[in-house]
Amino acid sequence: MTVILTILTLFALVLLGMNLWTRRLTRQGLQAVPQLGQIVPVQGGSIHYVEQGDPTNPTIVMIHGLSGQLQHFTYALMDDLADEFHVLAVDRPGCGYSTRDSAALATLPEQARMIHEFLQNKGIEQAVLVGHSLGGAVSLAMALDYPRNTTALALLCPLTQKMPATPPVFKSLEIRTEWLRTLIGHTLAVPLARKTAPLVLRDVFAPDPAPADFLNRAGGALGLRPSAFITASQDVIGAEASIEAQSRRYGALQMPGGILFGSEDQVLSPDQHGAPMTQFRLSFEQLEGRGHMIPITAPDACATFIRRIARTALAEPASADHTKS
Repeated sequence: MTVILTILTLFALVLLGMNLWTRRLTRQGLQAVPQLGQIVPVQGGSIHYVEQGDPTNPTIVMIHGLSGQLQHFTYALMDDLADEFHVLAVDRPGCGYSTRDSAALATLPEQARMIHEFLQNKGIEQAVLVGHSLGGAVSLAMALDYPRNTTALALLCPLTQKMPATPPVFKSLEIRTEWLRTLIGHTLAVPLARKTAPLVLRDVFAPDPAPADFLNRAGGALGLRPSAFITASQDVIGAEASIEAQSRRYGALQMPGGILFGSEDQVLSPDQHGAPMTQFRLSFEQLEGRGHMIPITAPDACATFIRRIARTALAEPASADHTKS
């Protein structure tokens, strides 16, 4: 019995030490990447956003991917578009400085609802949706559920189809029990993430190099928080639970748009997630030699692509179907 108590005591001390280390890293992350914009409450949480450009111009809404934050767009892409468009970049529910109340809100339709409610609260009735990676899947969910409010889709390396398995770089997030992901998030996850960050960034950006200022300028330091790990784990399971049903609805897409992939994307396959979407009125093109993080590594090409999609959509007369709710 004494041996068992000793082992349990040592285990508890280790967890306590990891928790204290996690708290320190969390404070450092918040100091490195302070809140940039405003926060709007919605049912089930809140949405943090930044805004640039003339509000009388057509609106572009930018939605980031898994384990990301809106700084993936403010890094370079947002400034480039703000001279012509009214641009909003949002932290997805639970990410960055946005919040969500439960794991049940991690499904694609629920994330779409929360961002749509935010846009309604802002008085934005029409927007071109720019979604990267998981943000592309959320953008598609918004287009399907709120077609009247979606002008066009400009998707960057989007998740569009059910995957046979979680990408290896995100495999550690595949935790299905809430108490376990919470325990790991508050003890092991953040210190391990700090140690393995160079390897993870290498795999996510490959074959492009990760920028040296990613943790600060691109907001990566916000990932060194328990909430970031917990949200990302919920997102993996929530997307898995809802993407297959969503993909069966793509035939109902009513708006124009396109998909841009890096041809060497190591996270999501262009052939699996880009090419099949051409049957649903979305164009598909690739940037040769580029990887998954093109909003950061190829912002000029992304801006050109988004401008072309937006201008084409805005020049088209609205169809009767597109104006239906």
